[in-house]
Amino acid sequence: MADMAKHKHITEPDVFGYQVRIVRRGKENSRYFSHKLWGNRNKSLKAAITWRDQMLVVLKGSKTRFLKPPKNKTTTGVTGVSRTIKYDHRKDKSYLCYTVFWVHNGKSRNKTFQVGNVEKITADDELHAFRTAKLFRSCYEYAIDNDLPFDESVFSGWKNKRLYDDPTLLPVK
Repeated sequence: MADMAKHKHITEPDVFGYQVRIVRRGKENSRYFSHKLWGNRNKSLKAAITWRDQMLVVLKGSKTRFLKPPKNKTTTGVTGVSRTIKYDHRKDKSYLCYTVFWVHNGKSRNKTFQVGNVEKITADDELHAFRTAKLFRSCYEYAIDNDLPFDESVFSGWKNKRLYDDPTLLPVK
């Protein structure tokens, strides 16, 4: 077992992976990094450290400290956005995905932002997909709240674009 004293917020609850837990204003943000899914212990620890460091930056700048948490909890803490790891049995690989759920013409819809193979993705890849998924959901909510049509085609080719840096796409709050 690695010396976890120097890795604040990271524990090794079992021999299969690392757990990151960060609690801010009574809300826990946690994630489990499986050695198998990340390739080995060193890769899962590196991923855990990177995720922890990015979350500490995101949580430090959070503007939601006075808002109540959403009633419908998701794996991301954002209503309508979930984070999953999908396993492809044919290729024997696991893929990280962020999925956004919404309703169009009375039917449930979803858009999946596949980050990539968990053995090869970086924390930056994951953060990019998460921020894009959050923007997708925000644009949908803005369109619904203002009786505007929602155009999801803007998000095609999202992996090569930093759409959340485009001020014309950001919903006005």
